[in-house]
Amino acid sequence: MATIKDVAKRANVSVATVSRYLNNSGYVGEQAKQAIEQAVQALDYRPNQIARSLSKKQLQTIGLIVPDIMNPFFPELARAIEDVALKEGFTVILCNSDEQREKELRYIESLQQKYIAGFIIATNQLSKEQYRSLNVPVVLLDRVLDADLPSVTSQNKVGAMMAVDYLREKQAKEILFISGPNDLEPVQQRLAGFKKATAGMKTHIYESPFDFIAAEKIAYDALQKHTSVDAVFASSDMIAFGVLKAANRLKIDVPNDLQVIGYDGIALGEIMTPGLTTIAQDIYALGETAANMLVALIKGETLQQEHQMIATKLVIRETTKE
Repeated sequence: MATIKDVAKRANVSVATVSRYLNNSGYVGEQAKQAIEQAVQALDYRPNQIARSLSKKQLQTIGLIVPDIMNPFFPELARAIEDVALKEGFTVILCNSDEQREKELRYIESLQQKYIAGFIIATNQLSKEQYRSLNVPVVLLDRVLDADLPSVTSQNKVGAMMAVDYLREKQAKEILFISGPNDLEPVQQRLAGFKKATAGMKTHIYESPFDFIAAEKIAYDALQKHTSVDAVFASSDMIAFGVLKAANRLKIDVPNDLQVIGYDGIALGEIMTPGLTTIAQDIYALGETAANMLVALIKGETLQQEHQMIATKLVIRETTKE
């Protein structure tokens, strides 16, 4: 990675001249400007945004990129991150990528020009090499792409097994699992936990976006096809809400004829009627931990643990039998 000294050497000017040019803080001759511009382009030099913002005593900013702000899981995460950031003197810019690679890349490139101190990434649209190449600290949230990138995740496999074990305890005989998008690692972990815990049971597995409307259609079709299903485990609470709507349309009694367990533990699950039984992630702890890790990295501290896993728990409500 090129440094300001490399730029100065290639442009045949002093480091101070390059600094004045980059910070627009003093006179730089036209010939020197052209030489510096050519050197910056040739070396693909990216200024150290953290150092620049500190030298100007500007408020530090953290970029938070989420895949879908309409999913209540992510605003709850953002709240925890914002709480930690404000205590540490940082502000948070929230970016919604809509699971689009180009949109995420545009946000990252734009924020890097605004003295961003670091990123918390809750999407998976870019490659691990692209995240590693950023000139600021990065913490992955609910995603693990590479051992070199710090991350915070939940015990997804354990949580899925917990859901199945409870359904077994409540005499479920045939379980429908509506998974999230298969290219997401947390979904793969939940699927692995489901398969391990249901060994010997009759099961059906369907894939769905983390979207209520899409999940309702998928659940409606699946429940019509597999009429002996007596339990559903959904890979997110939003999917579970779609399952409940489909069951209502089909006049299936929940929980007497169909038990339903979601995954996430968003606040909406408690407000719904019937209240949703779910495998609850500690959403606040996820966001809080990721923010603390990023702040430590920005300050130049060494993380005691680069990969942290937050425990899940079963929250029993009204969509499973008493």
